[in-house]
Amino acid sequence: MSATLEQAHSRKRPDALVHAGIVGLGCALPPRVVPNAEISPSIGVQDDWIERRTGIRERRYAEPGARLAELAAAAGRAALADAGVSGAQVDLVLVASCSQDSVMPNAAPQVAHELGAQRAAFDVGSACTGFLAALAAARAMLASGAARTALVIGAEIMSRHIDPNDRNTAALFGDGAGAIVATAGAPGELGPVILGSDGAHAGLVVADRETQLLAMDGHETFKQAVRRLSEVSIAASEAAGLPLGELDLYVYHQANTRILTSLAQRLALDPLKVVDAIATVGNTSAASVPLALEQARSDGRLSAGMRVLLGAVGSGFTWGASVVEWGMT
Repeated sequence: MSATLEQAHSRKRPDALVHAGIVGLGCALPPRVVPNAEISPSIGVQDDWIERRTGIRERRYAEPGARLAELAAAAGRAALADAGVSGAQVDLVLVASCSQDSVMPNAAPQVAHELGAQRAAFDVGSACTGFLAALAAARAMLASGAARTALVIGAEIMSRHIDPNDRNTAALFGDGAGAIVATAGAPGELGPVILGSDGAHAGLVVADRETQLLAMDGHETFKQAVRRLSEVSIAASEAAGLPLGELDLYVYHQANTRILTSLAQRLALDPLKVVDAIATVGNTSAASVPLALEQARSDGRLSAGMRVLLGAVGSGFTWGASVVEWGMT
């Protein structure tokens, strides 16, 4: 851990608490690729209009009848293999999602069973902010000693909630899952996770129980996303004791390329350090941050010692961010 992060944490936590680092990363995507050409006729636009407006060329859809728990378990299994950790060693399984298979039971206990984990397991909401919210819960339990090894999964089958005729949402969302394994005392550092909410904007992104279809005020969501991500990015870097502009990589929720561009401009970030992984997967809600991390690693942009900002916004309206020191080689 860098001296700066160590100093920041020594001021903010009692000596009894321990740090935790990420030791595994894994993802799972459905095999079906859905290009813009399959979506554009229903919403009355050309293929290139979708890409210009969103940065998305294609996305993945799960097959009808596919189970979110299975997709989440596949990502979890990949992360455990990457970490060299067995399911039996996992003390905590968290699944962040807004597209679970059922009202009850939660996905997490089913995922834990699939992976051979038999301790704490529960789901986390917060829509697109879900992975950050789950990371906050995992960090707290690892730091307090309530868990030694945690598996944090973001998984979504958003295609089951899409109205194919809605121009505001039909082209945006895709399906996928991403996961990390974090262990107490491991190299690297999970920094403080700063979370926020504003229920006054709860109506911006909704899916009611009757239709279960997404509806979104795109213009206002864009404005709130840029505003809240800007604020929480600054707050997370301050909590970690690091200047925002000196971080090595910025991995935000992949909602729209224009949001990423606006953030880079507003925060004076090097655009080459802002990960844009939306082109081939679309907006995967709670899965987007770990999927973007995997894309950055595949591209050779993520390596041990790097200080990475993770940030997301979601329905609710919710937001969160954290600075992570990447400890994996």
